[in-house]
Amino acid sequence: MTQTIPHTLGLRPVFNISAPPFSQSRHGRHAPPVLFHVYTVNADCPHRPSATRLHWCFMFARSTLRLYAASSSYKLHLSSIPIPRTTTAVASRSLSIPPARMAQEFKLKGLSQLDLKNQDKVEAEVEGIEGGKVLVVKVGDQIHAVNANCTHYGAPLKNGVLTPEGRLTCPWHGACFNVKTGDVEDSPAPFALNKFDVVEKNSGVYIKGTDSDIMGGKRRINIKTKPTTQDRVVIVGGGSGAFGAILKLREFSFPGHVTVITPEGLPIDRPKLSKALITDASKLYLQPEEWYADGSIDFQADTVTSVDFNSKSVLTKTGKSLPYTKLILASGGTPRRLPLPGFKDLSNIFVLRTVNDTQAIMNAVGDKGKKIVIVGSSFIGMEVGNALAKENTVSIVGMESAPLERAMGTEIGKIFQNSLEKNGAKFYMNASVDSALPASKLADTAGLSSVGAVKLKDGTELEADLVILGIGVAPATEYLRDNSSVHLLKDGSLSVDENFAVRGLSDVYAVGDIATYPYNGPGGEGKPVRIEHWNVAQNMGRSVGRLIAQPSSKPNPFIPIFWSALGSQLRYCGSPMNGWDDLVVQGEPENGKFAAYYAKGAEIVAVASMMMDPVMVKCAELMRSGKMPSKSEIQGGMDVLQANL
Repeated sequence: MTQTIPHTLGLRPVFNISAPPFSQSRHGRHAPPVLFHVYTVNADCPHRPSATRLHWCFMFARSTLRLYAASSSYKLHLSSIPIPRTTTAVASRSLSIPPARMAQEFKLKGLSQLDLKNQDKVEAEVEGIEGGKVLVVKVGDQIHAVNANCTHYGAPLKNGVLTPEGRLTCPWHGACFNVKTGDVEDSPAPFALNKFDVVEKNSGVYIKGTDSDIMGGKRRINIKTKPTTQDRVVIVGGGSGAFGAILKLREFSFPGHVTVITPEGLPIDRPKLSKALITDASKLYLQPEEWYADGSIDFQADTVTSVDFNSKSVLTKTGKSLPYTKLILASGGTPRRLPLPGFKDLSNIFVLRTVNDTQAIMNAVGDKGKKIVIVGSSFIGMEVGNALAKENTVSIVGMESAPLERAMGTEIGKIFQNSLEKNGAKFYMNASVDSALPASKLADTAGLSSVGAVKLKDGTELEADLVILGIGVAPATEYLRDNSSVHLLKDGSLSVDENFAVRGLSDVYAVGDIATYPYNGPGGEGKPVRIEHWNVAQNMGRSVGRLIAQPSSKPNPFIPIFWSALGSQLRYCGSPMNGWDDLVVQGEPENGKFAAYYAKGAEIVAVASMMMDPVMVKCAELMRSGKMPSKSEIQGGMDVLQANL
């Protein structure tokens, strides 16, 4: 018989879910069918110090009241607790609760005892599960076990960096996890790690968990939500910042509507466009369509034309007017084009920002053997050149004396130039473009003559079957340019505060390429910077999503991180946007194995590395905690991997 909830608890049933019986009770007997009553309450999470809005599921079976934590960000667990009479329901949420899988004990191979020192990390295989591995760590005299690989691209976390407070950073791209909970601390990891209890007994070490959690490698967020309030978050743009905001809005139980306006479709892993030239959008989706549908995320295939900040509405190209209570501007960047003769009139001249751009480029490339001119020696141009050079004739034109000179200096830029030259690319540096020349006077199906060459100002003509422009992006804020309610900076970006709220507006946030924010990392001193990095945009979006769901929260400070595929993998942290005046290089730069330290005065403001993991992420953690060694210490030969966090 199903019991009803006593009204003296101050709780009101929102809806019921009929659930299958548990396969086995804790006492080994089959449990009867039960009825679930679902609530949202404000409560203290057992493994987070601050008050957190959680979803609780109250189950009545026989005469025992038991509590299941059913929030998207917390693993289901069972405990008996007293319910305060003042507890009240504040919102509802639909969630599916499958039959519970009973946790088992699994022995770890090669570990007979837990004799770890603080900040030690040990990867161990799990007996009985082929390919199953966990990472066992010690933090603050406590032993923890989590999945062994990063949930971003699968890097082995044993090679990462662990801090005394339990932050575990991936050695490749800076994704960070809390080993005490498994939660994500920094992007680009989309999902948390599973956390396992650790037991030492019978001359062995065991973990408690399920085979699916061990093999699955990640703890997926249950974002299944049915909006129950009239609060509406509208997100303009569908890139990294938008994805980060979506994650945190639903993870922290925002009960309202979420609408994303973008002409590009679902969020994709955009860095793969230039690094791998992938043309199949389905291979780039950060999450499938069903995932967003479960979270009641409404995607509008449209383009924003203006915003009425007074009436709080967003106007689109198709004539829609979408109201909002909170607005997140995440419209990204628009690739720059050359305002020179021929570049507007000739076909087979491309930029690279979307899947459609990649498809057009690869269609023009065809099988191989094409003459390709890349204008711009920035990261986009260099990555595309690296991807195409082996099977085509690639010429790269740059205005600097070495590729990436402004960001990384001549010495490091030459390393990348040498690497691409070995693959067959040819460089034309200290060069300026004069015009694009047609291949013939015959028009193609679009009515345009195809490009045949790029002419430089010194008279050099570079033959071209196609041209790719990699000369940077401008903030995509065209829809705000004539808006008297908002002030755009000189570069077209928006000035935001430390919460990424747009200055001078209410309930409006800006993240990613369009946001100029106060940077407090090394060399920043709170000065405004605009950083066009994937990780930065996603961390901004995550901060805003959580702030909207939990108004009392504060953004977690993060150090900018990016990576690039230039032969070997380049990793980079920090920001030299406010200038650098000296460079200290360690390692074997002539062999593409180095760590480069960018200094402003005595302070290291940025670090780049190749083939020296986990130097970059260790430096990012040192910067975040204010413990980065000085320039003189680095010049003295200090190994940052030995520096204390």
